[in-house]
Amino acid sequence: MAFPPSFLEELRARLTLSSVVGRRVKLARAGREYKACCPFHNEKSPSFYVNDDKNFFHCFGCGAHGDVIGFTMKIDHLGFLEAVEKLATEAGLEVPRISPQARQEAERAKTLGDAVEAACKWFEAKLRAPEGRVALAYLRERGLSDETIDRFRLGFAPEGRAHLQTALKTQGFETNLLLEAGLIGKPDDGREPFDFFRNRVMFPITDRRGRVIAFGGRVMDDGKPKYLNSRDTPLFHKRENLYALDKARVAVGERKAQALVAEGYMDVIALHQAGYGGAVAPLGTALTEGQIAALWKIHPEPVVCLDGDAAGQRAALKAAEVALPLLKPGYALRFATLPPGEDPDSLIKRDGAAAMDNVLAQARGLADVVWASETGGKAFDSPDRRAALEGQLRERLAKIADPTVRRAYESDWIYTKLRGLGRSAFVPRKAGPGKPWVRPGAGPVLGTFRSAGDVGLLRTRQEQVLLATAINHPALLTAEAEALALVDLTDRRLERVRRALVDCAHEAAGGETPLDTDALIAHLSRVGLAEDAHQLTRPTLYEHGAFADPTASAEAARVGFGHLLALLSRRRMEDELRESQLALARDATAENLARVEGQAAHLRAQVAELAPEDDG
Repeated sequence: MAFPPSFLEELRARLTLSSVVGRRVKLARAGREYKACCPFHNEKSPSFYVNDDKNFFHCFGCGAHGDVIGFTMKIDHLGFLEAVEKLATEAGLEVPRISPQARQEAERAKTLGDAVEAACKWFEAKLRAPEGRVALAYLRERGLSDETIDRFRLGFAPEGRAHLQTALKTQGFETNLLLEAGLIGKPDDGREPFDFFRNRVMFPITDRRGRVIAFGGRVMDDGKPKYLNSRDTPLFHKRENLYALDKARVAVGERKAQALVAEGYMDVIALHQAGYGGAVAPLGTALTEGQIAALWKIHPEPVVCLDGDAAGQRAALKAAEVALPLLKPGYALRFATLPPGEDPDSLIKRDGAAAMDNVLAQARGLADVVWASETGGKAFDSPDRRAALEGQLRERLAKIADPTVRRAYESDWIYTKLRGLGRSAFVPRKAGPGKPWVRPGAGPVLGTFRSAGDVGLLRTRQEQVLLATAINHPALLTAEAEALALVDLTDRRLERVRRALVDCAHEAAGGETPLDTDALIAHLSRVGLAEDAHQLTRPTLYEHGAFADPTASAEAARVGFGHLLALLSRRRMEDELRESQLALARDATAENLARVEGQAAHLRAQVAELAPEDDG
């Protein structure tokens, strides 16, 4: 039974090979790969490797090799059809039924692909021919090397109504096939078909596997439109594809490049040539749901890098609005804004890659982009205006489908930013009944935490400040790494940050170079926690614990950090005590009683240590 190639590609994309193999084999990280003892032959030392980026496993002992389907076939002794059906169930995909018509359509798509590939080769040849002299000079004037021109398979479509179709017909491609492939057009008045692209520099558009499926063309005179894309065909769907996605997928997967979204073909090519191999572009449209889904398959937090003019800002907001309903834990967009009048190509040529790095370093989170769009240039100096803003923000919140993400955005927009509007940064606040009045800049007083009556939010704030202190005061992280490793955080994202910081501290232990804040933030970005690092280093967070501020003294940071460690450790002890009390209720043994009494005594000591001093 034959399956459509698109279905098998989607199946492989949805399932991480290491997660499937890891259910049957104990894997250990080995650089960018995983290793284990081979499940297919007896061995004492690991020779079985799994590579998620390239989606294959290989055993250097017995030679077993394959992808996620091949592994399932081999480990479960299944046929191809049975393995696909099993994996499709795990991935939440419906197995397509292959009818004779569907099989014919698959063969037809292959034939269309042959035609488009033949057209690409013809365009490439014309760029190097005499008629392509002006187009080639244009590309070189734009700073593209011959290596880049060849790598992106750039070409030229000469002026004339039928040059391409004549050339392809001599290779056996029929008129109807060329029409279906979008290579030629047919007038409604019955005249002869014409080449769809004429007098244009040609940019081949490829699928995830690098197969040419369509084209974009830039006109070489004053003709309109300036850029023209292939119309949708059985091979090409404009709203689902991204320019250079195949190259970006490899760069992000193998070289850990940052995924970037630029505006056009030349922006992407210039970025790749300058070393930003994760760059892609939408195809003449605003970023769509399908394109965001394709981006998230290669990187959880791609950066949308748009021009700094009004049109670029509108495009950024549009992308944010499209992404809002799709957000899920760990997956988002970030937004970088270029200086007015600049695009990536011009910026890199004028100021070098360092200027582009600076733009990307200042990328904002999606939440900040939406907040800025709602508040920019407006005053919120009255309760009525703030109430209107809250209504608008809650309309945005209602669009976020994932409840975890929705709560996080609500906390950021409603409980942090909104409540800070119209209020001086130096007005004293009270955290709750019986807590001392404090102001930003005061000492490490735990009463600075504000929970709005929400115990869960209070705990999250405490956990955020703990990690912010570790990031901004790396010497504390080095000294207290083991203690931090024992703390259980309730927020799943913050728990990931905690583990990453502890790992970083352990890796740096014994080294000659001490940890610093920039290195910690860079490490968090590399492991997919860039947005979390951004949130944990925002000045508004320090209102909840001034000792976390990088300008706080080392002693204030040490005392505050110690208080929080003890407080969060006490929470873990309380949980353990409750479990022991339940065990004692079920089985009243002397051993269980002794455990409860010992844990209770330890907890009382912790409570006494954390009790506030008598002000009187």
